[in-house]
Amino acid sequence: MSEVLVDHANLRWQWCHFRDLGVADLQNIYMARQAVFSVEQQCIYLDADGVDERSWHLAAWSPAHRMPLAYARVVEAGVKYAEASIGRVITTAPARGTGLGRALVARAMEHTQAVFPGLGIRISAQSRLERFYAGFGFAIVGERYLEDGIPHTEMLWSAAP
Repeated sequence: MSEVLVDHANLRWQWCHFRDLGVADLQNIYMARQAVFSVEQQCIYLDADGVDERSWHLAAWSPAHRMPLAYARVVEAGVKYAEASIGRVITTAPARGTGLGRALVARAMEHTQAVFPGLGIRISAQSRLERFYAGFGFAIVGERYLEDGIPHTEMLWSAAP
C-alpha cells in the first residue's frame, strides 16, 4: 500500500450554514459520510436525519479529491442538546493518519465557540475515541450506550466561565 500524503497547506476549509452549501458540495459531503459510516463501518441508519438544515458544516477540501478529506457538522444549540453539538465527524480514507482529524476537531470547536459563545459542546462519541476527545477537554458525562449498533459515550466540553 502506497503512502498517501495530504498537503494541509493546500486544503480549502469551508465553514457555512446548511442554507449556504452548494448542492454539489452537499452531495459530496453525503457521499463521504455514507462511505465512512455506511460502507466502512457497515452501519445502517438514516444519515440524512433532518438535522443538517439546523447545522453548520465544516469540510476540508482538496483539489485532488471529489469528497472532502475531513468533515464535521455542528448542530445548533437547542436542537439535540441545550449545548451545540459536534457530530458526523469523519476523516476519509486518503487523509487518515495525517493529523487532519485533530485539525478538524480543533477547528470545529473554534467555530462552535464563535457561533455559540459561552455554551458548552456536547458530543455523542464512538466509545473507542474517548481518549481522542478527552485530549480536547471533553469529559464523559454518562454511561456507554449503543447507537446504531456501535458503542457510544456522551461527552461534554464545558465553556470557561
